[in-house]
Amino acid sequence: MEHVAWLARPQLRTPTLIAAFTGWNDAGDAASLAVQQMITTWKATKVAEIDPEEFFEFQATRPHVRLVDGGAREIVWPPNEFYAASTPGGDVLLLAGTEPQLRWKSFTRQIVEVAATFESPMVVTLGALLADVPHSRPVNIMGTATDQRLIDRFDLQRSRYEGPTGIVGVLQDACTTAGMQAVSLWAAVPAYAPGTPSPKAALGLLRRTVDLIGTPADTRALESETGDYEREVASNVADDDDLAGYVRRLEMAYDEDADDEGTDDEPSGLPLTPDSDALMEELERFLRDQGL
Repeated sequence: MEHVAWLARPQLRTPTLIAAFTGWNDAGDAASLAVQQMITTWKATKVAEIDPEEFFEFQATRPHVRLVDGGAREIVWPPNEFYAASTPGGDVLLLAGTEPQLRWKSFTRQIVEVAATFESPMVVTLGALLADVPHSRPVNIMGTATDQRLIDRFDLQRSRYEGPTGIVGVLQDACTTAGMQAVSLWAAVPAYAPGTPSPKAALGLLRRTVDLIGTPADTRALESETGDYEREVASNVADDDDLAGYVRRLEMAYDEDADDEGTDDEPSGLPLTPDSDALMEELERFLRDQGL
């Protein structure tokens, strides 16, 4: 952990590590919004951060300048910050991260070693992809893992993807190699609203995550923001006849899939995923299209 700066070392009992990274695997800022909401709702305390010096090309990911008390200037570097919290369902570590450009093996080793320090038994990574889904329907959430026990326990899928990957995929592999259980959750964000932050997708990720780890979280802020998001996207769609027709077709396809699947056995409080195979194909296409 030569690149980890510790601010505190709390006593945690086998915390689950939940991680999200801004960047290409964070469509609509959904994954990072979900983790930030967990940090807020669980009143998590910052305990460590990864020094960005070795892992970022600062001409690509530039630091920011901000003014602090008295007008002094402060440089804000690309963050990868660990937070700790004790929840009714158990202790958690949260990583609010930024995908780096350099030395991914060394970078993920820092994360795995932090998790090992606290004897974390499982790492949950969050991501979001652009897909052919309508904004007006429940968010599709897909979960993958390589361990068959996790797949059976949490109703996940085994990823069939082969091709370029991001830091989420590299971290998943590093955790598995280190003997940690690893789960990856992905939310589908409408491809026709790529520049609009999606609290709706973040809410779907939050709900699926807390169900998986067995602890509650306050969702009211994201629920309120979801209403504003749906109205904003609907207004933009209504201004474009071609786009409006495209969205109606997506809605019809979604509703037909939902009717075919039925919803009687859907777990309470979880987003509906009527066609998980189709979402898996969207994820695989999304990863290939990044051209990494």
